Amino acid sequence: MNVFQVFGDRVRTAIGKLSLPLTDADLARVTVEPPRDPAHGDIATNAAMVLAKPLGLKPRDLAERIAEALRDDADVDAVEVAGPGFINLRIAPAFWTAFASSVLKQPEAFGRSTMGAGHKVNVEYVSANPTGPMHVGHCRGAVVGDALAGLLAFAGFDVTKEYYINDAGGQIEVLARSAFLRYREALGETIEIPEGLYPGDYLVPVGEVLKANHGDTLLSMPESEWMPIVKDLAIAMMMDMIRGDLEVLGVRHEVFFSERTLHDRGASNRSEIDAMLDELRARGLVYQGSLPPPKGQLPEDWEDREQTLFRASNYGDDVDRPLQKSDGSYTYFAADVAYMLSKWQRGFDEMIFILGADHGGYVKRLQAVGDAISGGKAKVVVRLCQLVKLFRAGEPFKMSKRSGDFVTLREVVEEVGRDAVRFMMLMRKNDAPLDFDFVKVKEQSKDNPVFYVQYAHARCQSVFRQAEEQAPGVFGAPIEETDLSPLTDPGELALIKRLAEFPRIVESAADAHEPHRVAFYLHDLASELHTHWNRGKEFPHLRFVNPDDPGSTRARLALVRAVKIALTSGLSILGVSAPDEMR
Repeated sequence: MNVFQVFGDRVRTAIGKLSLPLTDADLARVTVEPPRDPAHGDIATNAAMVLAKPLGLKPRDLAERIAEALRDDADVDAVEVAGPGFINLRIAPAFWTAFASSVLKQPEAFGRSTMGAGHKVNVEYVSANPTGPMHVGHCRGAVVGDALAGLLAFAGFDVTKEYYINDAGGQIEVLARSAFLRYREALGETIEIPEGLYPGDYLVPVGEVLKANHGDTLLSMPESEWMPIVKDLAIAMMMDMIRGDLEVLGVRHEVFFSERTLHDRGASNRSEIDAMLDELRARGLVYQGSLPPPKGQLPEDWEDREQTLFRASNYGDDVDRPLQKSDGSYTYFAADVAYMLSKWQRGFDEMIFILGADHGGYVKRLQAVGDAISGGKAKVVVRLCQLVKLFRAGEPFKMSKRSGDFVTLREVVEEVGRDAVRFMMLMRKNDAPLDFDFVKVKEQSKDNPVFYVQYAHARCQSVFRQAEEQAPGVFGAPIEETDLSPLTDPGELALIKRLAEFPRIVESAADAHEPHRVAFYLHDLASELHTHWNRGKEFPHLRFVNPDDPGSTRARLALVRAVKIALTSGLSILGVSAPDEMR
């Protein structure tokens, strides 16, 4: 049950009783949400504020009329008009306890939404070049993308998690040449890694496998012959390494899409890029022309001569983009367009890209491509992730660099744990800088968000263990049939009200593509639980387990179970474990 949708419908019903000349478009602007200040009530609506102008009425006058209609609702204890025309509702305690009962009766469904309606969504994230292990710079995008995919699936979307393998282009030849040096090293040569090649020890195993498979035969081959052999093996072993690194973080993609398949001409001598260009030509989306030199440093694919250009500026981009150079070779962007077309042809009309902050220039061009190839039917969403700064006890920190010139993702996870990495990467919005302190994320204190939330889940379970010891057999019937009417304390009702926000948070976070909202919500729910638990130390009659009052004990244990359900589901969305004990 989404309480805010329920009362949204009731607000619209109350407005309907006034027989006002309103359209569905007018009513669609009405929102129902928690007030910014809980002291103002449980639910607030802007109905009068957004409807007064089209009706030619004063907002305050219209608010009074709507409020009067809402006072007839049996679940509403009080209705107040505030300020220029906001309407605040205070909901009856019986409604809140009935809501908590509904959570217990359908625990697996709580918070889930049908808003996605099975709509196919492609979420592409990480997509690092297969030239080495994942480093800490990839970590945030991996977590944000994976959590967003989990959130959208929870909200009813049909989600495919995809990794685009950048296995074509100059960086792959650099990888192959670097691996070939390690092959020579495996054969006994003393080597030096020149500037411009990859120096990391992670390529040593590639050299060993080349030696095992080919002996010294590659040494007598020209580069044109050994290059494809070394390239294929190096890519395969790097992708195995990357999959392993992502597995350590709990990230599992369903599709690994190879860029090389877009260039492969095969027996027909026609690549997917060729087919894409033919289709765009037929639709008038490309033309032959030249571009003025861009301001600042010239990009690699700019030419002062006629070439094949995509009409990106017709679809919101700043300039038209080259697809094919004057010598007939394709630009990097041509593969991007062919890849987007592949997604569209696979049935995805919503495509989400999680990119690093340095890819800001790609936002408009990707959206332009999606708009052009789909005739305006595709939705392209790009989320940029800002950098993560590493600290130890407040001091800037650089970890050991066993793998070359970067800190690996695996090193970070091995030091602090998967849960800490995933949760902390979501404690800021994706486009805000994030500081990651190795000491703080391992602290067992309320100042450590992941510990604070996981401890709340463990505390729920400890309450049940305590009940088994102090009040065995307290439940004579299934917990979902518990009478919750004894829950009358403001702290207990506050916990239920916080629970009621979960379905709304799921839908708003999914709609905005912002999984960090779920992390924030879980922290707030944990805080509510810990606060009420602490009140029991000061006021024994409020403790969750009171052997002398089995009725209240049963109701409070049922409330704890409902809180545990929300914590479990929320942590699952984020890919974080929900422990029953903290060790």
